[in-house]
Amino acid sequence: MPVLEPGVAVPQTVVSPAKVFVPKHAAGMQFELQRCVTSERKACAVRVVLGSITLPQSFQKIITCTGNVNCSLALESPPWEKWLQIMVESLGPANATCRPGSTSSFLNFSSLNQSQTGPRPGSTGAAGSSTLSTTEASHNASGQRSFCLQNQPVVREDLDVVSVRYRLLNGPSVPVNNLSPTLLLLSLNTGMDSGGSLVISLLLNKTSVNLANASVVACVSAASPVLSLNATHNCSTAFFQGYPLSVSTSSAEATLIVLYPQTDDWFLSLQLTCLREAKVTVFAYLTPCFNDCGPYGQCSLLRRHGYLYAGCSCKAGWGGWSCTDDAKAQSVSVQNLATLLLTLSNLMFLPAIAVAIYRYYLVEASVYTYTMFFSTFYHACDQPGIVVLCIMDYDTLQYCDFLGSVVSIWVTILCMSRVKKILKYVLFVLGTLLIAMSLQLDRRGVWNMMGPCLFALVIMVAAWVYHGVKRRHCYPSSWKRWVFYLLPGITLAFIAISVYAFMETNENYYYTHSIWHVLVACSVAFLLPPRDKHKKPWAWSQKLTCRYQICQNDREELYAVT
Repeated sequence: MPVLEPGVAVPQTVVSPAKVFVPKHAAGMQFELQRCVTSERKACAVRVVLGSITLPQSFQKIITCTGNVNCSLALESPPWEKWLQIMVESLGPANATCRPGSTSSFLNFSSLNQSQTGPRPGSTGAAGSSTLSTTEASHNASGQRSFCLQNQPVVREDLDVVSVRYRLLNGPSVPVNNLSPTLLLLSLNTGMDSGGSLVISLLLNKTSVNLANASVVACVSAASPVLSLNATHNCSTAFFQGYPLSVSTSSAEATLIVLYPQTDDWFLSLQLTCLREAKVTVFAYLTPCFNDCGPYGQCSLLRRHGYLYAGCSCKAGWGGWSCTDDAKAQSVSVQNLATLLLTLSNLMFLPAIAVAIYRYYLVEASVYTYTMFFSTFYHACDQPGIVVLCIMDYDTLQYCDFLGSVVSIWVTILCMSRVKKILKYVLFVLGTLLIAMSLQLDRRGVWNMMGPCLFALVIMVAAWVYHGVKRRHCYPSSWKRWVFYLLPGITLAFIAISVYAFMETNENYYYTHSIWHVLVACSVAFLLPPRDKHKKPWAWSQKLTCRYQICQNDREELYAVT
């Protein structure tokens, strides 16, 4: 692709694209196409596209030229220090192509800091050549136009990921007048800034102006600033639509939030529309989530396809970019009900704990107590809005809740297998350590729960088969055990898994997850095996007796009192 240089004639064909570099401080740009004819010396119908052809059509400037009439296009505030592509396409029939080198173009820049006139190559260029001229000159041929602006120095301070603060060196207040715009440069070109929210707040200093009439218009734009605020109040550049702002004595504050700003240099232009001078306090910063998503949301940093961006995860029916849309929000009474359901449903573990203690399964009872405690306070901390109680860090409570849930299933199935005690306790400890490791790697992974459950079931089935073969009858052998304990417990467990896997959604989470708590706790109370025959139940009314027992020592043939 040829580069059009200022003041240099370049042989050009109609179908060949070209590009031109827009210098800094360019206030305007004018493109003119002259004397386009076909190979048969007939008028050529062409279409000129300024801007990248890979962008949507709204980001392009297109003009159509027909006949011998010269075509021109004026652009206000072209993007600074960027390459612009110029593409000329023939619109005529296929056999009437434009002859190579049969166009003559004229390009002119108007600058902010100088005013000088350059030659018009369209009047001197010969046929078969294309001339581009860049001059820091007038906006059109009839007269000259000069610009002036006040540039305020701004320092960028990186605070965290997608978190930037802009500090004005001359203080938070900037002077604004009605003769020329005041310009602030906000750099967002690091490549990692497009995933947050750009927040700009303006506050009119009423002590610096006459309170009768004071109005300041502002515009936030990317790539190039808007320099004609006082004249047209049009907040738009050559290729982009900016974001307008305004403050006045009647409304002294204004805030703008730009979600996911594009990676580029952003400009804030301010100008006074009346009086002569005023002061405006400017606060500008880049934050991951505006207002930290409020009381009904949580700000999360996400990485997808190599891009880092932030977003709000809203709860309790709230929506919007910062969780401020209450169209489907839950009332406080519904939030209280949801919290009570999720927390008090864990009390159904008390029967399972009592059964485990009665049958002398103290390790299992300890695990159930641990699960009940952390599940209760995790769900009390997981609620949005004002109904929240966190006794620990949220991440710690969540990890302990997940760990207790999986370990409870693990120890229950191993207890049902009735393996030897030494093997059972080794599997208890080893399985808990592996579960803790897997949860640290992927806390919400499906196999973190399915894996231990399936492995424990394999151990239980193998142990029951071993006992059945050894005793030569079905194990467990009692039909009452199957009818009144095992079948109800297995049914409750399968219903709980079905509710958890297929019925639970974000809308009914408070109810279905509470049902999950109740069903799992009840199934544990049914599935725990009976106590060993040589173990007596806890009897607090029994008195401890002391007695002597005479034991015979066969080796020494003596009697010893123990």
